[in-house]
Formats: sequence, C-alpha cells, structure tokens
Amino acid sequence: MPDALDTRARAGTFGGLLLDLDGTLVDTAPDMVRVLDTLCDECGVARVPYERARNRISNGVYALLELAFGKLPGHRSTALRSRYLSHYENNLANRSQPFDGIGELLDELDALAIPWGVVTNKPGVYTAPLLAALGFAQRAGCMVSGDTTAHSKPHPEPLLAASRALGVEAVDCLYVGDAEIDIEAGRAAGMFTVAAAYGYIEQPESVSGWRADAVIQDPLELRQWFTA
Repeated sequence: MPDALDTRARAGTFGGLLLDLDGTLVDTAPDMVRVLDTLCDECGVARVPYERARNRISNGVYALLELAFGKLPGHRSTALRSRYLSHYENNLANRSQPFDGIGELLDELDALAIPWGVVTNKPGVYTAPLLAALGFAQRAGCMVSGDTTAHSKPHPEPLLAASRALGVEAVDCLYVGDAEIDIEAGRAAGMFTVAAAYGYIEQPESVSGWRADAVIQDPLELRQWFTA
C-alpha cells in the first residue's frame, strides 16, 4: 500500500510549501561572494573563483571563509566571520534575486490560496531584511530563521514550527532545499522532501544519495505537486 506522502505526491494535494532561502528561493551568491572578495582584498589573499565559492554557500559562512583562508585557529576564524557578517549586513540585497521561475510559482500558489514560507539556517538579522527587500516578507506565511527555534536544521524543529505557523500539518507540507541537511530535516519532520539541484551544491552527483523524495532542476517543477 502506498503511504500518505506517496499518495499526496501523485495527486498534487500538498497543502503548504516550505523553502530554504539561499540557493533555493533566492540566488544570494552575487552578494555573498562579493563580500568574500572584499574580505580577501582587505587581507591580501587571492580571491576564490566565483563558481567554487558559490557552491560552498549552503555549507555556511565558516565553510565559505575556509575556501580563501584555509583552516584557522578558532579566534582568527571567529574574527573573520564577524568581519564578513558586518560587511554582509550592509550589502545583503544589492544583487541577490529570486531564482528564475520563483516569482511565477509563488504567484500561482497565492492564486490557489496555498500558503508558503521560508525555513533557513540564516540568522534572522539577515533573513528578515533580505526577504523584505525582495518583497517576500509581506507575502510569506512564515519566516523561520536559524535562531528562531532552539535548534536549527538538520533538526526538524524549525520545519515543524513553520508548518504550525502556516496552519498546515507537517505531512501536508513539501520542503525544498539545496543541501543534504534540508532533506534530513524534512524527512525527520515527516514532510515530502525535494532537492533543488539548481542550487549551491559542491558535488552534484551527491544529490542522489540524499534520499530526497524528488529532485528538481527548475523551481517551476514544483507546480506538479500543487496544481494537479
């Protein structure tokens, strides 16, 4: 017998959509890599090739900094992270844009009265102004950041908090992300999980090992689970 998720996936009857932010909803790489370039210039370190830096973003700021500066003592790493975030806070929406297809997808969900929201490990101090600058803060049914709940992804708590905020049972939600921790969190929360292969993925071949329920190459592929 097919389980509830399989049945809903085939019927296109999910009641809510939750998306990761960086690399899934918004292409934030132009701003995040530019800040890394600025930091490299200040420190006299060679810049990291754009594509290499882009595909490290979903692993967090420390991982991004490691590309340029290598392994550093804890105090040095923490100081660099603070400098990076200081620059980023003032430049987080200069060039960042929704991925192609996102605008059309969300317009269709709004027309269908299907609630959607954002669940990210990005701290709220950056999440809220970025989404506001792009016009999403006023539309999203919820914004759950890395510091909204006691735990961040891959723990399921942020996703469960988001489903409650949307007023949709977790089993009726679909979660999309471009990192393995997104899929892990979604599975733990009992949601249908979708890997965004168009996002920031260092090793594209690794996606097949994430155990996502589905993989997409374009945000508009999500239509199939909401408009059938």
